[in-house]
Amino acid sequence: MILGKCPYCEDGQIEVRDKIVFGKKVKLFACSNASWYSEDGDMYELTQDSTCSFKIWQNALGRYGKWFTYKDIRELLENETLEVELLSKKYGKKIYYKKFVTLDFEYGVSVLWD
Repeated sequence: MILGKCPYCEDGQIEVRDKIVFGKKVKLFACSNASWYSEDGDMYELTQDSTCSFKIWQNALGRYGKWFTYKDIRELLENETLEVELLSKKYGKKIYYKKFVTLDFEYGVSVLWD
């Protein structure tokens, strides 16, 4: 499934790939010009013939209670920012708050913390 045009290279398309990390199924949203491999099934690295390194893991913000959907990724690719609802479990209470997420070359996405 193609979600949009890659923001980092001219001819790449962002596609959905199923991966298993630490025994759990996770989607990887990656450029069609990027090939990823894993020796142990937990850490993924780019192959040497890859020409782009764009990636966003579905669970990149999992610690904040946010898993990316196809719709989220499409909007992020179109607008380069996305408003998301995050969760904090500080002092035993659940607190929901909204922040903006932007594309990040090194990590895939970054939260704008004000």
